[in-house]
Amino acid sequence: MTDIAPELPSLLPLTQRTRLAQGQRRTTPIGDASSGRHIVWHHWAPDVPAAGEPPVVLFHGGSGSWTHWVKNIVPLLDAGRRVLAVDLPGFGDSDPPEDGTDADAMVAPLAASLRLLTGDQPVDLVGFSFGGLTAGLLLAEHPALARRLVLVGAPAMGVVKERQFELKAWRHLKAAQEQADVHRHNLGVLMLHDHDLIDGLALEVHIANVVRDRLPRRRLAHTDALARALPQVTCPVHAIYSAHDVLYRGHHAQLRDALAQAAPEFRGLQLIEGAGHWVQFEAPEAFDAALHAVLEI
Repeated sequence: MTDIAPELPSLLPLTQRTRLAQGQRRTTPIGDASSGRHIVWHHWAPDVPAAGEPPVVLFHGGSGSWTHWVKNIVPLLDAGRRVLAVDLPGFGDSDPPEDGTDADAMVAPLAASLRLLTGDQPVDLVGFSFGGLTAGLLLAEHPALARRLVLVGAPAMGVVKERQFELKAWRHLKAAQEQADVHRHNLGVLMLHDHDLIDGLALEVHIANVVRDRLPRRRLAHTDALARALPQVTCPVHAIYSAHDVLYRGHHAQLRDALAQAAPEFRGLQLIEGAGHWVQFEAPEAFDAALHAVLEI
């Protein structure tokens, strides 16, 4: 396990960069230590810790990294919470899982990794999109790892049968500007509701993430895998989604019903107005308020 400062997006405001630069980049092995494969984590400790509170663990979305949460970490620190944000296996700076290329292949290495970092202390686990699916599968097999689960825009609830958006391919394009134009398009189609908010920081974070996605054949997000996993999750389950999330456009009532039916300890769905799928980036103040309410901070 190594401790070095995390790499930060260059276009972050100076105040955020200064706070986030105080974090540490840590690694844990995937499987046997001799394999040379590692999961990369990013750790921040608050100046004034909240007594008796566990770490908040953040799982990012597909084709992402810890930077999906880049606007939300400092408010958690201000509330006295320790934060652990992972690069899920096969994304960001983490090596791919040893067996498989989807969320189910991440369960064993993440469980081992979390125990190395937090011991037997149950954490508050927050999973965005693909990270929410991964968190649900993880807690279905290892329920003692979390005190509560917060799903943010998570797919795989079996609610929407038809795909409601189409992304454009970009890897075949030679010119950097052509690639950037496609990335801007894809951000507008899937991630952000207000296209005026597709700024330099959004593009920088998104491009740096998608070029490091080594798991292009993921399919579980298009199934009901999360709905099938949640009955085995014994901790309280909260949900924060956006009103304009293209994954659930026109289906929020069905989503609420599906969550309530699947999770034995479901505590409710909050909808954030005026934002798209990447809700914590597009509407950080509203999202942070909702998250802090369910975390009771």
